[in-house]
Amino acid sequence: MITTSQLLKHYKREDIQAEIVENAKDREIAIKFGDKGFGKRPDILKYPKDILELAKQGATSFHASEELWKSPLQLDPMMKKIDADDLRQGWDLVLDIDCKFIEYSKITANLLIKALKFQGIESVSCKFSGGSGFHIGVPFESFPAKVYDKETKLWFPDGARKIALYLKEMIHPPLINEMLKSESIDLIMKKTGKPFNEIVKNKIFNPFSIVGIDTILISSRHLYRMPYSFNEKSGLVSVPINPDKVMDFTKEIAISENVKVSKYRFLDKKKAIPNEAKKLLVQAFDFKPNIEDTTVKKDKKKYLIPEEAVPEQFFPPCIQNILKGITDGRKRSLFILSNFLTSVGWGYDQIEKRLDEWNKQNTEPLREVLIQGQVRYHKQKNKKILPPNCGNKMYYHDLRFCIPDNLCQKIKNPVNYSRIKTRYLNKEKKPKKEVKTTNKEMNKEQIKQSETK
Repeated sequence: MITTSQLLKHYKREDIQAEIVENAKDREIAIKFGDKGFGKRPDILKYPKDILELAKQGATSFHASEELWKSPLQLDPMMKKIDADDLRQGWDLVLDIDCKFIEYSKITANLLIKALKFQGIESVSCKFSGGSGFHIGVPFESFPAKVYDKETKLWFPDGARKIALYLKEMIHPPLINEMLKSESIDLIMKKTGKPFNEIVKNKIFNPFSIVGIDTILISSRHLYRMPYSFNEKSGLVSVPINPDKVMDFTKEIAISENVKVSKYRFLDKKKAIPNEAKKLLVQAFDFKPNIEDTTVKKDKKKYLIPEEAVPEQFFPPCIQNILKGITDGRKRSLFILSNFLTSVGWGYDQIEKRLDEWNKQNTEPLREVLIQGQVRYHKQKNKKILPPNCGNKMYYHDLRFCIPDNLCQKIKNPVNYSRIKTRYLNKEKKPKKEVKTTNKEMNKEQIKQSETK
C-alpha cells in the first residue's frame, strides 16, 4: 500500500517531474487514481508542476501511449482507423516482459537487448516495470520512414507485433539454455508450481510457459507505465536502468526513497540513429508464421459462423468461468473472450457491451481502451479467429478456468462445444417434412381397412 506521504514526497521531486513530462511529449496520457481506476481519456501532461497537483488529487501512477500523436486530445474511441492513422505521428517499440519471477524476467530482458543490438540497434533502452518484469524500448526515430512502400507510422500495431514475435523466436534457444544453466527442471517446477507436462513439450523445456512477452494486446492506444511512476501493487517505482547491466538489477533500487534519476532515459530519442532499425523491421515482416498463427492453430476444416448469436447457456465451462470475473490473466482472458464471441455469432456492439460487463466483475478491471482496441481490431480485420485450443495450457489450465464436463472430452476448441450444444436446437427449429402418400399406397391402406371391418 502506497501512503499519501510517499506519493507526495516522490512526485514533488522536480527531477522526477521533469522526467515524466519529458516522456509524455506527443503521447496520450492516462492517470490512475488508486482503487478508483483511471481518470478521463485522452489526457496529456505538459507542465512539471501538474504532476504534484495530480498527486494531491490522489493520482498514484501515470501511463503513456506507445503511439505518438499530432494532437492526443483529439483521440476518440469511436474514431475511424483512417482518422487515427492521419493523427498518428509514429510509434515506439515497447516490449513488455510478463513474469512473476524477476530472475527469469532479467534473463529474458538481457537476451532481448542483446538480440536488438545484434540487429544493429544502439538506441535500446530498458526500465523495470515496478512489478517483476521489464520494458524494453526502441524509439520511433530509429525506424525507416517507409517499409514495403507504406509509411512506417501506419504499420501499427502489426509492425510492433511482428517484431515482438520475431524476437521471441530469436531468443527461444538461448533462453532455454540460460534458464537451465543454473536451475534444473525439478527446481523450476518447485519454484513456479507448474507440473512437468506444462513446462516440457516433446521432451523440450518451454521457457514461454513461465515467461511471457506480450504480443496479444499490442493495439492502438496501448499504454505502458511511465518511467518514475509507482506500481500500485508492489509499491515500487518503474525506474530506467542501464540496458547492459540488467542482470545486476535489484528491487531495492526501485524503492521510492532510493530512487535516483538515471542518465539512461527510457525511449531516449536523442540517442536514436535514423534507419538503424530498418533491418529489424524488414526481417520481422519476412518472418513466418503470421500474427494469428502464433496463438491459435487454425482448424483445417472451415468453421461456419452461426447466423444467430449462441446464448451464454451453451458456452463451455471455461468461458463461463471467465465471464464470472477473474483476479489474474485479464489480458489473456480478453483475447480468449473476444475471439470466442466473434466465432459464435455475436455482433461487435453486443461483444463490447458484454466485455464491459465482464470487466466490471474483475478484481482489478482492465483499461476500457484495451477492450475497445480488441473489438476494433476484429472489426478492421473482418476475420473470425478461433480462440486458443483447449490443449493450450498457457490459457485455460494455467489460469485455472478449465473445469471440464463430459462434453469437453470430445472437443479440441471451446467453440466446438457451443456448436455441438446448439446443433440439436437448430434441428428443432427446422420445420418437419410433410409425408407425401402416393395414390397406390392410399389404395393399399383402404383395402386393409375394408378387410378388417
